[in-house]
Amino acid sequence: VQLQASGGGLVQAGGSLRLSCAASGRTFSSYGMGWFRQAPGKEREFIAAISWSGGSTYYAIPVKGRFTISRDNGKNTVYLQMNSLKPEDTAVYYCAASKYISGTYYGAEYDYWGQGTQVTVSS
Repeated sequence: VQLQASGGGLVQAGGSLRLSCAASGRTFSSYGMGWFRQAPGKEREFIAAISWSGGSTYYAIPVKGRFTISRDNGKNTVYLQMNSLKPEDTAVYYCAASKYISGTYYGAEYDYWGQGTQVTVSS
């Protein structure tokens, strides 16, 4: 599976962005999908995950209620809608695919990673 993340950019605090992650291959629906981020000087952190069907979603506490993960298996794409953005959301955002079809919080359980897209939130 090859993953291509897009949709990052510069936005003011309080604004919104939608990230997309397009996957190659015909087995996209066989994978749980997740989003992670990494800010300069910090470790990569889990943001959100979604099960293969989209029926289950999981969020990290800092983004719960502001971010929404979704997927369209017909388009081989997973999305991250980010609302009420804060300067502390500034990071490179990565999408990832896991053979744990239910979705998982743990980066080590993801098998494929996209290249990352930069999100910068100005105050």
